[in-house]
Amino acid sequence: MSKAIIVVGLGSGDPDQLTLGIVKQLKTATERYVRTKDHPVVSWIEAEEGIEFQSFDSVYEELDDFPSVYEEIAARLIARAQSGADGTAILYAVPGHPMVAEATVQILRRRCPEEGIELQVRGGESFLDEAFVRLGFDPIEGFQLFDASDVGSMTFDPRMHTLIGQVYDIFTASDVKLSLMEMYPDDYEVVACHALGVEGQEQILRVPLHELDRVSGYGNLSLIYIPASQDDHLRNRSFQRLHEIVAILRSPEGCPWDREQTHQSIRKNLIEETYEVLETIDDDDPDHMREELGDLLLQVMLHSQMEEETGTFTAYDVIQTLNEKLIFRHPHVFGELSAEDAETALGNWEAMKAEEKRSKGIEPEKQSALSGVPRDLPALLKAYKIQKKAAKAGFDWEDISGVWAKIEEELAELKASVQQGEAVDEQTLELGDVLFSVVNAARFIGADPEEALSLTIRKFVRRFQHVEQQLKAAGKTLATSSLVEMDKYWDEAKELERQS
Repeated sequence: MSKAIIVVGLGSGDPDQLTLGIVKQLKTATERYVRTKDHPVVSWIEAEEGIEFQSFDSVYEELDDFPSVYEEIAARLIARAQSGADGTAILYAVPGHPMVAEATVQILRRRCPEEGIELQVRGGESFLDEAFVRLGFDPIEGFQLFDASDVGSMTFDPRMHTLIGQVYDIFTASDVKLSLMEMYPDDYEVVACHALGVEGQEQILRVPLHELDRVSGYGNLSLIYIPASQDDHLRNRSFQRLHEIVAILRSPEGCPWDREQTHQSIRKNLIEETYEVLETIDDDDPDHMREELGDLLLQVMLHSQMEEETGTFTAYDVIQTLNEKLIFRHPHVFGELSAEDAETALGNWEAMKAEEKRSKGIEPEKQSALSGVPRDLPALLKAYKIQKKAAKAGFDWEDISGVWAKIEEELAELKASVQQGEAVDEQTLELGDVLFSVVNAARFIGADPEEALSLTIRKFVRRFQHVEQQLKAAGKTLATSSLVEMDKYWDEAKELERQS
């Protein structure tokens, strides 16, 4: 290649840490650029060595966000390299090490080969080197490095030393604080570091987490450090910890009861926990909902753990399958399709479901129009779903008048069956026909029959409990009261409902 960009690292801020090779490279270069002059080494080089740089500091003022700034800097460097004479190279200096938390270098690494430009990267001391020394931990113990701008989307492991770089100002520090508070207590000790290794400028401040954004001095040479901790309580918000706890409960050293359970033995628990979650939703009770959702999640984890013990799949396989399904079934979000309304989005979802079946060797067009309804759904809900599928296939009345006629027909047949003293099995079938026809009415008026019946049950319980309370206040019980008395209090409960 005849055109080149040479990238060198200026180190963490102390001129004594500059390598001899970098100094020589700086002296011999004919055209030098620096990402920012806001770095102690730049002013030292200019003063002591008489070396001048062209900086990209103005780009930070011209553009609104860091990604745009970095893309623009890389674009200008590439344009300048392309306009230079063959066989020449421009030098680009960056703070720290070019390959540590330096976005412009990553962009150059991607684009230079496409543009026919040779890219040479020369190292330099990074802020990590000084962090290991000044904060006193060995990286082999395990550490994690995050960019402050992305920390909100990251998952922390408190068992590892944590460094957060690019903490440019108080506002960034505040964002980091809020993210850390998702895992750490408000008073947990963290370390704010400024200009590590730079004589006369270094600050290492240990503060409670809630005071992190009250520390002054944040800038280009700032980072935040959270020492590693083996306190498992800090991991109680992590999915990984939940996975570990369930595995321990099922282990030989765990809980005897949990060890004995099978899919079948706890099958009913999954159903019960689901209904307890539904109850908190109906009661609009977020506190209990949080607890009940946890109980439901435990059932998922237990079933997954049982399969993990046999080597079939793990909880992480469950998550992977779900993530892949969500992405695949939302091409209007993660793909190239669009959806302007919920109906279109649902259409995309159904189309991708059919595509999934084809990929598994299932031909949707050869399946029954009623397939896909879970066998063990509650009967009322199952009837509703089956009727919706039948209607979608064209098997339906034109309007609700046909539904009313069907209800009257089935009700008459039930009355006749009872009056004629037919067998209980026959009467039961006739009753089922009545219920099934009523579900059709729910579908036509756009109501969920399961929800409708649940509302009526709650209303009945409310009124019945009012009757009990009023009888008790009168010194009576249900057993010692007449139906007339009960009806009086029942009507009273209805009137109170109308007034409320």
